[in-house]
Amino acid sequence: MGAPGYPDLLRSFARIGLLSFGGPAAQISVMHDELVTRRGWMSEPQFLGALSFCMLLPGPEAMQLATYAGWRQRGVPGGLIAGLLFVLPGAAVILCLGYGYAVWGGVPLVQAAFLGVKAAVVAIVVQALLRIARKALATPGHWVVAGLAFVAIYALSVPFPAIIAAAALWGAWQSRDVVAGPEPAAPGRRPADTLRTAAIWAVLWAAPVLVAWGAGAAFLTDLALFFSKLAVVTFGGAYAVLAYMADTVVEAKGWITAAQMIDALGLAETTPGPLILVTQFVGLLAGYAEAGAGLALVAALLTLWVTFVPCFLWIFTGAPYVEAILARPRLRGALAGISAAVVGVIFNLSLWFALHAVFGAVREGALGPVPVWASVSWTGLGLTVLAAALLLAVRMPMGRVLALMAALAGAIHALT
Repeated sequence: MGAPGYPDLLRSFARIGLLSFGGPAAQISVMHDELVTRRGWMSEPQFLGALSFCMLLPGPEAMQLATYAGWRQRGVPGGLIAGLLFVLPGAAVILCLGYGYAVWGGVPLVQAAFLGVKAAVVAIVVQALLRIARKALATPGHWVVAGLAFVAIYALSVPFPAIIAAAALWGAWQSRDVVAGPEPAAPGRRPADTLRTAAIWAVLWAAPVLVAWGAGAAFLTDLALFFSKLAVVTFGGAYAVLAYMADTVVEAKGWITAAQMIDALGLAETTPGPLILVTQFVGLLAGYAEAGAGLALVAALLTLWVTFVPCFLWIFTGAPYVEAILARPRLRGALAGISAAVVGVIFNLSLWFALHAVFGAVREGALGPVPVWASVSWTGLGLTVLAAALLLAVRMPMGRVLALMAALAGAIHALT
């Protein structure tokens, strides 16, 4: 089958982008249906190999899988079409929601509704934890890594990048005796071409950061550098890095509050596109708090840029070498180690969200965050339990749970 024309490519990836609700599992399922089942643009082995490659990379694997699929069909233009159509619909929605939240988020009824959103977010993160744990914890060693990762980040405040690096090294060491498969065919690409591609995208990534720095915009420079670093360590999906992001933007930088961080995730869950678009929402709120609507727009766009341009760098540089990379057992072992550590990190995230949803005050104890028991919100606790029951036991769709919890919290506020 020949390469599809650009109109077909645009239609298919626009459909994928507009239907990409529900997190990476649902997004990958939509892509599989469109690219493998309906269009036949990729075979099953090609699709699964590409997914494995994308899981080795930092960043949102579903967006990178879309970019790779577009690259396979029409090279770099196809990859840009696919990647941008996967991200931009959700980014536009997040921009509108972010401005609405910044302007009206302080209204009592709106604040009450977001108490229900927080309750639903706790249940959503627990659901993600259970789903990832079933796949990632395949051996007793993986369970140990997950436990150590939780203790390291929750009780010892070990930086997230250090946890990921240690888990990757352990996984690679564990796979030292695994026999590699047959050597794949050479990719047919000159090293000079690879270096040129990497250099172009690295310059594009760095350009707005350097402009902000050169203009003396300290806030924007700090914002861009942090989210650029985040783009490099986002292994295991958005949930894995959210705890690190929350700790930095709430505790270390003070750009937003813990309540705003949870609300940001709740709103990102309701939009199409990768969940890591939550970074754009955080950037917008941080910019709004710093200097109002104008800086909010610049901060949102800058955050979006440094979050997603690296994805194109990884894909366009590494795509010709997919088969060679997947043939290396130590890389697969490193990925398995990272996946196990991610379970512990997401457990920390779910606990962090639960504490801030149920308690009005949380203090830092000797072994991590500790709730102030007198500040318990019985409404928040009840809504959290109800959201967990609806999502995990009744298996109600995520969007419906979010909407129901927000409406219920608003009704409780209106009646009390």
